Amino acid sequence: MQLRNAVALALIGASPLAQASGEDDKVGAEFELGVLVTSGNTEETNFNSRFAITQESRRWRNTGELSARHTEAEDETTAEQYKAEGETNYKLDERQYWFLRGAWEDDRFSGYAFESSLTTGYGNRLWESGEKSFWSVSAGLGYRYNRFDEPDENGEEAEDSAIARFATQLDYAISDRALFRQKLSTEVGLEDNNTISESETALQASVVGNLSMKTAFRVKHVSDPPVTKERTDTETALTLLYTF
Repeated sequence: MQLRNAVALALIGASPLAQASGEDDKVGAEFELGVLVTSGNTEETNFNSRFAITQESRRWRNTGELSARHTEAEDETTAEQYKAEGETNYKLDERQYWFLRGAWEDDRFSGYAFESSLTTGYGNRLWESGEKSFWSVSAGLGYRYNRFDEPDENGEEAEDSAIARFATQLDYAISDRALFRQKLSTEVGLEDNNTISESETALQASVVGNLSMKTAFRVKHVSDPPVTKERTDTETALTLLYTF
């Protein structure tokens, strides 16, 4: 089931690529990796990886992202997460666009076997400067399907609901070698009243050539999580980023 969901979402996100291909296409990709190993009184290993690709033409903007996180302390896994998301934008004009977005997440310690959503709606780049700086906002409707690790108190094995999604992203080029990024999103359940909000604050600076150092702080808040699970998860990461 999880594999089929991931493949379906990937196909949805990639479907416009064939239509958008042309000589004016701009394609970029980045690979991110962070590893921290400690020994002594506490032995711990933290591993973060991420791969993202973007493609842009006169009418289309497409993005796809895969990420993984693993933490092990004293030979015991304490965090394990895999995420995949894709979004396609059809540009109505220089600022406005229609979007279609799919996301899938498997977090071993979240209480969910997996979380998935599909949304579509309207977006607008309210501000843009140069090739790296912009501020965009978007709003839309969609569907969310999350399967529990174990049935809840009512015997339900999954939760599903129509949702409203609101998101914003600010990329600001501090200089030719440094970039600040702030991403915020919230998905409100229109039937189950469960709201899932996420924030990422990141700063990356070029080290040499295409290699950069990146630090990021991420927060995820679930208003009605599975029983015994915390509402808020946070993550701080320091990684190397290679763009090509």
